[in-house]
Amino acid sequence: MIERIGHLLLAALLLVCFACALGVVHIKYRERRLVTELSELRESRDRLDSEWSRLLLEEATLTTHARVEGKARDELGMVLPQPQEMAQVRR
Repeated sequence: MIERIGHLLLAALLLVCFACALGVVHIKYRERRLVTELSELRESRDRLDSEWSRLLLEEATLTTHARVEGKARDELGMVLPQPQEMAQVRR
């Protein structure tokens, strides 16, 4: 009887060890997946930061006063009004 209980206890301990081993394998697998995902997200963030910097530079270039004034003069035919053509509006 005691020998049978010992065998059952040994079998239970083996099952627990096997379950723990499977748990460790699963945790390691999830860890590697998350590390890979984190790496991809960091690469994506770096690409987006680079594009954002490029867009800010492009915006600053396109919105300079000299460029807007040149476009207005050249493409729209706009000119600065003469002082006698100006009127001041007061509230």
